[in-house]
Amino acid sequence: MQIAFIGLGNMGGGMAANLVKAGHDVNAFDLSEEALATAKANGCATFTDAAEAVQGVDGVVTMLPNGGIVKSVYEGSVIGKAPEGAVLLDCSTIDVATAKEVIARAEAAGYDMVDAPVSGGIAAANGGTLTFMVGGTDKAFGRAEEVLNAMGKAVIHAGDAGAGQTAKICNNMLLAITMIGTTEAMTMAKKLGLDPQKFYEISSVSSGYCWPLNAYTPMPGVGVESPADKGYQGGFATALMLKDLRLAMEAADSVDAKTALGRHATEIYEAFAEENGGLDFSAVIKTL
Repeated sequence: MQIAFIGLGNMGGGMAANLVKAGHDVNAFDLSEEALATAKANGCATFTDAAEAVQGVDGVVTMLPNGGIVKSVYEGSVIGKAPEGAVLLDCSTIDVATAKEVIARAEAAGYDMVDAPVSGGIAAANGGTLTFMVGGTDKAFGRAEEVLNAMGKAVIHAGDAGAGQTAKICNNMLLAITMIGTTEAMTMAKKLGLDPQKFYEISSVSSGYCWPLNAYTPMPGVGVESPADKGYQGGFATALMLKDLRLAMEAADSVDAKTALGRHATEIYEAFAEENGGLDFSAVIKTL
């Protein structure tokens, strides 16, 4: 397939490279000259205008910072510029309302489109092992699946338009809550005189089993290797976790969902992000 890829940041750059590895021809666009140079080195054709990048393609993938930019790019550079038969895939994490609005406009113009936010972080983006949570019609999902399979290990059809974004923000709200709980328990155990490694060995095979403890241990030198062992560099930045939590709270308000722990987690990450937004979100253990 000929695919336009718009947004070559920390996540998008690796995703575009994996499309090339899978045999797709990729037209890459980003505002960053450095990102474009990397994309070119990875085998992409590079463009300095998004509307030119989508000319004649079979599909368009976007990985952008927020809903406002997603809406602007699709309205200004994709819808009406890409061939009408192209399938459109927005892999950004944005608010549910904007995702639904952009998909509705795309469908009205004759396109098939999905929202397909990701889970897995930079390492998974580079390694092609992302999980995609996809919202859209059965037809759109079927067309998007081939593209997504080239970039991920799991592609799950969550439901209609916006369902992918819903799954993403609910999942990350749960992740934030359980990470805070894990850091509190590990720190408390240590202060009570229990070897943190022993706590890990016990809790990781007991009822305390959870992803932050078992797969992403937030204390250096304990459990599995994680960003904690690298000075909390890499991984999933605190600023991005906070972005997702704020999206979750906005969505919760729109449907009157009760999210007491989600709101408290948001407050904790808001305070922590003021000076630590670039650190991995597991670095919240520093507050304890």
